[in-house]
Amino acid sequence: MIINYKNMKITIPTKIKAITKLFYLFLSIITIIVFWTFIAFFILDKSNENNDCNVANIKLHDSLYTYVKESDECYDCASSEDIVNQIKDAEADDSIKAIILNIDSSGGWPVAAQEIADALKSAKKPSVAWIRDTGASAAYFAATGADRIFASELSDVGSIGVTMSYLDNSKKNQKDGLTFNSLSIGAYKDTGNPDKILTKEERDLLMSDLQKSYDIFVANVAENRNLSIEKVRELSDGNTMKGREALDVGLIDQLGGLFDIEKYLKDRIGDVVLCR
Repeated sequence: MIINYKNMKITIPTKIKAITKLFYLFLSIITIIVFWTFIAFFILDKSNENNDCNVANIKLHDSLYTYVKESDECYDCASSEDIVNQIKDAEADDSIKAIILNIDSSGGWPVAAQEIADALKSAKKPSVAWIRDTGASAAYFAATGADRIFASELSDVGSIGVTMSYLDNSKKNQKDGLTFNSLSIGAYKDTGNPDKILTKEERDLLMSDLQKSYDIFVANVAENRNLSIEKVRELSDGNTMKGREALDVGLIDQLGGLFDIEKYLKDRIGDVVLCR
């Protein structure tokens, strides 16, 4: 028997292909719907979370600068420019009833510290500085602007002092056969250049500047913490102290963490919901 395959119509595979395409199309549409539903729910949930909160949680973590450029490779740096703007935003937002400055930093630049302290002092809403592991040097300076400072008894607090120490490369350069050529106009223009030896006159000039910065630091802490300048000077040896000692000498107001801060704020604003 001869079978003419040319005249046969094979339609079942074609239908299967069509059904398969429709199935995958349907599956793709369902996947897209589920994905965007999840995204919308997530965004809405975050939005509701932010809308419900009433205490600003502003972070001062790691090194403190006046500003940080987007191009800078600086992990978790803090800038007074950003923090002051957040304080202003919290002040302008009617839903925010209090401000927490969440601190874990060993310090940074003095101007940045003073800007944050002044912004907290200017705030009309209750403000709390929460020192976690470390609130030292410029970070402590910033904390003094708050109405109240909390710290753990294990926290490192204080380090009131200033420094601008640097590495002198001049002897190493000589050993390597390198010559530093000073090309500057003004007797002190290249003061502090690490490739030249610091003269006595330059050292005296730098120490004078450090003394002025130190005096301003001490005066601000004394004013903000309602302490005498003499008392602050006694505490200003550049060293940190643990929270218990910091409480005893008046550098902080209370030992404790977030739960204690929430209890403190609840007496002033009612229910407390921290913004994340």
